[in-house]
Amino acid sequence: MIEAIQFSSFSEFLDMGGYAFNVWSVYGLFAVFIIANLWLPLNKRKQILREQKRRLLVNEERNITTDDKQQ
Repeated sequence: MIEAIQFSSFSEFLDMGGYAFNVWSVYGLFAVFIIANLWLPLNKRKQILREQKRRLLVNEERNITTDDKQQ
């Protein structure tokens, strides 16, 4: 069984016994999905934090202008 999965050369390893396109495309898609699942939430988090900071600044400006009008 182990002998069946051993390769005699690196090019034979890359060829994957004639199934190179199938094998390497699955590895490629897996890498894309892993990267997307790591990057997209981080990007969304940054976007949410920027929006919350912007809202905080707008609310602070509103409070300052209403305080000035009351005095």
